[in-house]
Amino acid sequence: MRSDIAKKGIARAPHRSLMKAVGFTDEEIKRPLVGIANSANELIPGHMHLDTIVEAVKAGIRMAGGTPMEFSTIGVCDGIAMNHAGMHYSLASRELIADSIEVSATAHPFDAIVMVPNCDKIVPGMLMAAARLNIPAICVSGGPMLPGKHPHDHNKKIDLISVFEAVGAVSADKMAEEELTLIEDAACPTCGSCAGMFTANSMNCLTEAIGMGLPGNGTIPGPMSERIRLAKQAGMAVMELYQQDIKPLDILTEKAFKNSLAVDMALGCSTNTVLHLKAIAHEAGLNIELDLINEISKITPHLCSLSPGGKDHIVDLYNAGGIGAVMKILLEQGLVQGDCITATGKSLADNLKGVTVKDKNIIRPFDDPYHKEGGLAVLFGNIAPEGCVVKQSAVKQEMLTHQGPARVFDSEEAGTEAILSNSINKGDVIVIRYEGPAGGPGMREMLTPTSAIAGMGLDGDVALITDGRFSGGSKGASIGHISPEAMQGGTLAAVMENDQIKIDIPGKSIELLVSEEEINHRLSQWKKPEPKIKKGYMARYARQVSSAGNGAILKEQ
Repeated sequence: MRSDIAKKGIARAPHRSLMKAVGFTDEEIKRPLVGIANSANELIPGHMHLDTIVEAVKAGIRMAGGTPMEFSTIGVCDGIAMNHAGMHYSLASRELIADSIEVSATAHPFDAIVMVPNCDKIVPGMLMAAARLNIPAICVSGGPMLPGKHPHDHNKKIDLISVFEAVGAVSADKMAEEELTLIEDAACPTCGSCAGMFTANSMNCLTEAIGMGLPGNGTIPGPMSERIRLAKQAGMAVMELYQQDIKPLDILTEKAFKNSLAVDMALGCSTNTVLHLKAIAHEAGLNIELDLINEISKITPHLCSLSPGGKDHIVDLYNAGGIGAVMKILLEQGLVQGDCITATGKSLADNLKGVTVKDKNIIRPFDDPYHKEGGLAVLFGNIAPEGCVVKQSAVKQEMLTHQGPARVFDSEEAGTEAILSNSINKGDVIVIRYEGPAGGPGMREMLTPTSAIAGMGLDGDVALITDGRFSGGSKGASIGHISPEAMQGGTLAAVMENDQIKIDIPGKSIELLVSEEEINHRLSQWKKPEPKIKKGYMARYARQVSSAGNGAILKEQ
């Protein structure tokens, strides 16, 4: 056992003494020690109930002959951190989570580990740690929130994005503040990760698709008892992985990442999945080229219309058969590989035996999709030679191609102020720069400006491009991750007010309609701005982080 280095033999009597001080018996110490990384806290609705999930995991581990050992990690709620200084720290927390788990699981050498996350950066941070440690591991999330009911129409479901968009509606004098308050009170009614296919649920669904979570991990609602049973099964399953010596790098193969990308396209997941899958792949010693996303998207239809781009929510996907039903369709069409090993200890194909689609209105047939291409697209051009990402399934048809004048802002705050003060005209291309991984720093999500655009009814007329990123809840022609970023002297730094920008999402291109000579001249005159944060963790992060095109991982040197 890996844990023997800390517990076996005469020389480890002091170590065992300290374990006994915690309350462990000799019998418990002799068993395989299974770490549980628990991100429970009283800050995030997706995490407020994770102590209950962890108790179920412990029960499963004990039933299967292991000794559970719980420890904690941090977490940031993107919704609460949105549109203020806190959002600088959200993406950067991913690296801290991965590092902290590495520290705990090495200093206390577990034989296996269970990851219990639920929200945006916690899921990928834990998966990065699992790949780095490469000891038997499984992930079990806290599950999605249920949607709320509209205060004036209980047949209409609402969620967190409804509140953000209502703010835009109030700013445009299309809604009274009293109605906003009613929506605010009703939109987030339960524990769990916010109810649509936003980043948290995207990553929990892809954890299942890539094989690191049990069937049901992505879609069983957080408040349901089935989620507790799943947690017990995860505790038992990690012991089976330990017995079979199946490790994360046996699961996180190139084929498994391609499977997850196919599911990503079919579901219409958050653009943030590009950052996170690249970062997890890096820890697994693999590289996901951005071109691969377009290749998979081209042959994988968009089968589910989930909030924010559609009418349905994760609970609807759950009732329709969940991720397994989506993967069964893709397996039958040869778009996922069934021989990949998974956290069940069995192959994906074995997991999908007997799985069926229960509601074809929620999960469309392969030959009757919402869109012929998948949910995401990567665009390239002189303004983004290393690529940028758009959730094409959430873009209105009339905005798939667009050309307009640039409206240039050097911060999210300045761009948001212009939107809310009605200073943006139909046809404009809003440019928000110096918000990338290094320039932000931290590549802040921009749910406030995108929701304001939608709430004001401009999402069919206005595009927004940035070296920052967007929430999984964003919709419209919102194009993020422009690489290289402005802070690194990318072309985005050379854009001037009223420059024409041409966007062609079907053609996978984005161009600044300015000559190469003029761009080079402007960049020769460019001076790098002062860092926005000059001390502490984010100052160090800004110096060490790589581009969004590399998944915003930290540089090795």
